[in-house]
Amino acid sequence: MFKQTDEKLIKKALKGSQSAWQQLISRYEKTVYHYALRMTSNSDDALDLMQETFVSVCRSLPDYRGDSSFKTWLLRIAHFRIIEFYRKRKWFADESELDNVDADPRHTCPELALNNKQTQLQIVRVMKQLPLEQKLIVELKIFQQQTFDVIGQQLGISNNTVKSRFYSALDKLKVLLEANYDAA
Repeated sequence: MFKQTDEKLIKKALKGSQSAWQQLISRYEKTVYHYALRMTSNSDDALDLMQETFVSVCRSLPDYRGDSSFKTWLLRIAHFRIIEFYRKRKWFADESELDNVDADPRHTCPELALNNKQTQLQIVRVMKQLPLEQKLIVELKIFQQQTFDVIGQQLGISNNTVKSRFYSALDKLKVLLEANYDAA
């Protein structure tokens, strides 16, 4: 069976197709969940944010113009939900939630998979120490593999600002990771 494009699924969903809507959700739910999990370090909050994001997408779908990819538009909505989350309450991450970060399933060697997961956990732990603006850009660039142009559009800032925040965040991450390595 052929995979339908996002645009076709959107048109069908707008005409009332529950199947098309379900396909859109299943296509992007892991992406939104993992984005929210990396930003909050709490699986319950990530699930709530994922649900809020898809509710917002459902309500706003008729307004989607197609100026950017559906994924970019969806992640922009997720971004706004995360900003609201931080504004509504103080954030105290529970490090036990970091166990929910998945190791790359393509690795068949158990030692390599464990090492990869430990590296991911260490990066997520030090990312919590970054300012939100930098954390968002690192998330979008490294984990979502977005271009600087797309990130700038998504966040409503210039490419130079995106690059400046990204490289500043990388410098901070390097210092934090080295400090953690030296302490171990």
